[in-house]
This record gives sequence, structure tokens and C-alpha cells, in this order.
Amino acid sequence: MSDSNVAPITIPYSMSGMRLDGALAQLFPQHSRARLKAWLDEGHVLVDGEVRAGKSKLEGGESIVATLPDAKREIEAEAEDIPLDIVFEDEHLLVINKPPGLVVHPGAGNRDGTLLNALLHHAPSLANVARAGIVHRLDKDTSGVMMIAKTPQAQTHLVRQLQSRSAGREYLALVHGEIKKAGTVEGAIGRHGKDRTKMAIVVVGGKPALTHYKPREAFGGPALRGRHYTLVECKLETGRTHQIRVHMASGLRPVVGDKTYGKRGDVMFDRQALHAWRLTLIHPVSGKTMRFVAPLANDMKYLLKALRAERDNVPEVDDFDDDFEEDGIEVIYVRD
Repeated sequence: MSDSNVAPITIPYSMSGMRLDGALAQLFPQHSRARLKAWLDEGHVLVDGEVRAGKSKLEGGESIVATLPDAKREIEAEAEDIPLDIVFEDEHLLVINKPPGLVVHPGAGNRDGTLLNALLHHAPSLANVARAGIVHRLDKDTSGVMMIAKTPQAQTHLVRQLQSRSAGREYLALVHGEIKKAGTVEGAIGRHGKDRTKMAIVVVGGKPALTHYKPREAFGGPALRGRHYTLVECKLETGRTHQIRVHMASGLRPVVGDKTYGKRGDVMFDRQALHAWRLTLIHPVSGKTMRFVAPLANDMKYLLKALRAERDNVPEVDDFDDDFEEDGIEVIYVRD
């Protein structure tokens, strides 16, 4: 099985003084530190033509050449013929509209039937890309747009966009309560102190997280027996696990249907009412800025329709509008 060569990378002088293993983690963010360490130990990474220890310090200006083992060795999942809703595809990039209920990665309790299994069937060459090209995740019960890299080079490019925040991700969420004006939640997210299956805003040991939100539509009135709900648009500056769900719950406005962070006894919706609505990225090869817009999944669409039916003389709001379009951005809509 052939190895894949990565074009020489010049170490920026801003990394002067860094350990080699730490620099590699930044230069190849799609790979885990454990995997990079193994490749260092096996001599797959050369610095100025020589094998170096991971703890060696860099000066800046060195040339790194990596001959990385074929990622197919790392992917044990089997290809499965699972339908994909493809929004866009070329030889470098794949964008899909993920349905609710689809797990992204195999794991405990979900060894098959995942997005990764579907990707390996749709494009067998993805077996040669780390994590089958997946660069970000959506929770099982969150719907919407996701991007997948089809080559290692595209994967590195897309991951760096996420890290530098040049890729934009916007969501629609239906939350409990009234939100009358836009705001921002800033709070580091880490594992919950008592329940390790949950995330929480933490003071020590968390990763910085920033979520902007603004109300789009309000629901309430006598027909809802005093209950209020708000459809909010959330924009991520970071992409932490369960970020929107944790941040909205921290302000006592949990996502409707959220069984982990939501209100006890919330049976209004059988999943969290959260949808990845818009995705903006720079194409990894052409350099063109592209924006993908997906309508709500049918179950969430029907939920909003039912709430709207309880209001009198309130105009219906479209699932998305066009007021955000900018010159030079190609906008691709997912249509029902």
C-alpha cells in the first residue's frame, strides 16, 4: 500500500522555539497528536532532510517533508450504501445536507450506519484521507450542511479555515423563552465535573468558546398557555462539542427537545431543534468563496408551522432569506 507525500512546508518564524511535535499538531491539524508522534518515531517526517525527535526545538525557516502512511490503514469502518443528500461535489470538496438521526463517526453503540460508512461507499478514495475527509461534526440529532475534504491537501486547507475562523457556520435553533435582542455568549467549554458524558461552561481546563445569536421569530400567547419560544440564528466563532446547546442552556434558554441540556420533561420535540443552516468557506483549490444554504429538515419545519398556527395575524417567516448575499460569494441553495 503506497504512502502519501506531503509537499515541503517551510516552518514559519513565528514557530521559533516550539517543539517539533507541537508544530506538527498545528501544521497537520486533521491528525491526532498520538498519530503524529507515531509517524515521527517511525521516521515519516523529515526536517531539513533529517529525522528529528518530537521534543527537538525549531528555529523557524526549516523545511518539513512528511511521507505519511496511507490513511486507509487507520480506517477500519466498512463502506455502506447509505443515501447522501449531496449539495455540491467536485474532485476536492463534498458538501452534504445531513439528516437528523445520522451519526457522523462510528463509536460505541454506533459501529455502522454512520456518515463515515456512507462516505466510504460514495467515494472509496476517501479511505485514503484521514477520518474519511470529515473536518467537523454535527451531533446525531442535528441536521444541516457539512463539508468533507476529498484529498489530504483539501482537508488541511479546510481545517485551517475552521481554526482561523475564516469558514463561517450559522445555525437555526428553536429555544425556550423569549429573546428580544441579539447577544453573545462567551464561556470556555469542557467536560462536566460530575457527568463526563456532558459538556459545561467551566472556569478551569475548558476551551474558549464564542457564540453570537439573534432572534428571528417569536412564538407565544394564550394558545400556548403562557409558554414562549424563540427561533434564533446562532453564529459560531469556535466549534466546541455541543457549543450552541451548552451556551443557550447557560442563559436559561435551552434548545427545544434537548434531552441532555434542556428542560426536564420537554416532550415537545423528539430531538434538539437545531439545524446547521449556512456554511461559508473558501474553496481549497480555486480560492473562491462559497456559501451553502440548507432549508430546515421537515420535522423542524412542521414544528414551526404548528407554532405559527397558534398565532393570530402574524405573517409567516421564510426558512431563510436573501438579505445576507455579498458580492463575490457564490451562494448554493439546497432545495426541497
